[in-house]
Amino acid sequence: MKLTPNRYLALLLLLIVPLALAACGDDDDSGDSEPQAVTIGLTFVPNIQFAPFYVADSLGYYEEAGLEVELNHHAVGADQFGPLVAGQEDLLMASGDEVIQVRARDVEVVYTAVVYREYPVALIVPADSDIEAIEDLAGKTVGVPGEYGANWIGLLALLDSAGMTADDINVESIGFTQATALLAGHVDAVMGYINNEPIQIESAGTPVRTFSVDDVSPLVANGLVVTDEYLDDEPDLVRAMIEATLRGVQYAIDNPEETVEIAKDYVPTLTDAEQEASALQVLQATIPLWEALDGEELGSGDPADWEAMEAFLLEYGLLEAEVDIDDVFTTDYLPEGD
Repeated sequence: MKLTPNRYLALLLLLIVPLALAACGDDDDSGDSEPQAVTIGLTFVPNIQFAPFYVADSLGYYEEAGLEVELNHHAVGADQFGPLVAGQEDLLMASGDEVIQVRARDVEVVYTAVVYREYPVALIVPADSDIEAIEDLAGKTVGVPGEYGANWIGLLALLDSAGMTADDINVESIGFTQATALLAGHVDAVMGYINNEPIQIESAGTPVRTFSVDDVSPLVANGLVVTDEYLDDEPDLVRAMIEATLRGVQYAIDNPEETVEIAKDYVPTLTDAEQEASALQVLQATIPLWEALDGEELGSGDPADWEAMEAFLLEYGLLEAEVDIDDVFTTDYLPEGD
């Protein structure tokens, strides 16, 4: 068959078009980006309190956000901010008071999203105690892990709300033995996490009453923290980590039983029905601390709380210098609302 110019052109197109389409397909495949490896620091050993991170990892929220996440649990007593500042971690779970304290020491970290809306520390007394108000602590012995950290700051905030100071009570450093110390009557009251120690004590048969720090103080609780440098270099990764983690928070709020099941793959101590039941109790007590207020979005916060917290920490000598709140706290990287 003789090829006319038109037939030759048609045959040439039949050969070229499939090759071009195949080439386009190859270009699309080469454009698929690899997941970005990131490390999230969790400042305690594996525990149900970190359930939102386990959920986000297990259910693929991080993967959907283009992230390959490693969860790095810190050992007890380990340097909290060191790995983040050294670039060994990209995101850290830390409280607002801790963040503002290190920022005042010229450590350039910034708090980007609230996880715990309420400060989770409380004064705990037996239900039959004659301590009916903070003023009743005068002359009483209060057990704290030590004169540092959230429990200590929380105690000072409670005392301050009643016009008192630590000089008005007997402070006893008892390590992390709050439950046993109160049960044995070694102290009149203890400071502890409202979603942990009260459950332990009541499980041992002693009903308790609590005085929440959040009711009297603007202290900012735990949230997601990055360095200034990482925020400048990888803003999209920060947004992705925040959004995926907050999805995990919402799932844990909505599905506590399923969340405990997920946590079993991350918390080695969840090995029997008793431990699972205890973890569910802790989780159910934690959910109110995570839930957003009506009209607010998960992750949001108020700069006024940071200003009030700064004033309180300065008053008690717990802050080395004033800081610019705009440098230490931002909501610019939260997911956009629907």
